[in-house]
Amino acid sequence: MAEDLHIFKGTKEEQYRNLIPQIKGLLEGETDLIANLANVCGALKEQFNWFWIGFYLVKKSLDNTQDELVLGPFQGPVACTRIRKGKGVCGTSWAKAETLIVPDVEQFPGHIACSSLSKSEIVVPVIKNNEVVAVLDVDSSALNEFDETDKLYLEQIVTLISF
Repeated sequence: MAEDLHIFKGTKEEQYRNLIPQIKGLLEGETDLIANLANVCGALKEQFNWFWIGFYLVKKSLDNTQDELVLGPFQGPVACTRIRKGKGVCGTSWAKAETLIVPDVEQFPGHIACSSLSKSEIVVPVIKNNEVVAVLDVDSSALNEFDETDKLYLEQIVTLISF
């Protein structure tokens, strides 16, 4: 297990390339899902200082009639607790089983505004056995924060987590 996180300054790609081995170190030998999700959030938040980063896990709704995304480990201000499939960026990413990059959340139909400070967003589905089991949601207070580099490396990072 890694004991310290070394923040790297450089291009976005260099930052990810430096961070991924450290995340592997954080996850190595730890089997607790919540601990691992929390450490991934912490590492990403420390490296990139995004406004909000967290996981939503696919779980049964309160009335047990359907699945919903339920808030998991995160870093940032308080967040929406439950999101239905197909709703907002997270629910849409879950329904489509694909990463969504939203340069301006105000332009996304049905965007769920947990905070008015969020301006752009990327949501990466976590897929196990051809099924979405969670999504990684990252929000920035800047417009146009996320691009294909983020998509590539965040998709790699979520594959490191054992669900």
